[in-house]
Amino acid sequence: MGTFRALATGASASALILSSFLVAPAAATPGQGFAPSPIVSGHFGTLTVNTSKDKTGKWGLILKTLDDTDIGADRLTVQAGGFSGWHAHPAPVFVTVTKGNITWYDGSDPLCTGHPYSAGQSFIEDAYVPHNVTSADGAEFVAVVIKPAGFPGPAFRLDRNKPNNCGF
Repeated sequence: MGTFRALATGASASALILSSFLVAPAAATPGQGFAPSPIVSGHFGTLTVNTSKDKTGKWGLILKTLDDTDIGADRLTVQAGGFSGWHAHPAPVFVTVTKGNITWYDGSDPLCTGHPYSAGQSFIEDAYVPHNVTSADGAEFVAVVIKPAGFPGPAFRLDRNKPNNCGF
């Protein structure tokens, strides 16, 4: 009976250890050949902007925050073959490619489809969406953020594990 219990305990322990390897999330993926450079960051307190009374044509803006807000801009450079690593942000990011071409991968997309953008094109990264940016030939882009106060610099980048649906 003692031998059986020892074997059963050993088998259970081995199964537990093996299962932890099978279900453990992948480690966060740091970038390579990817360099952010802050341009400016400003503190604005709470925001209440409403131009609906003074529209330009049909265009108007409504922007309201419930707490202190910072607005900043960064210039990001991706070397040829470089990538940002999987990450997210606690607020939307307004991106404009200024040089070269990038591919933006959305980790929440079941197919993890790459979205190509060239110099002069813009897009918005939604808050808390895991993503990765790559460039085959090198690129540069500017990112503007309207974010909760207290997420300066590197704290604004939330490292994420590589999603299981993305094969690279």
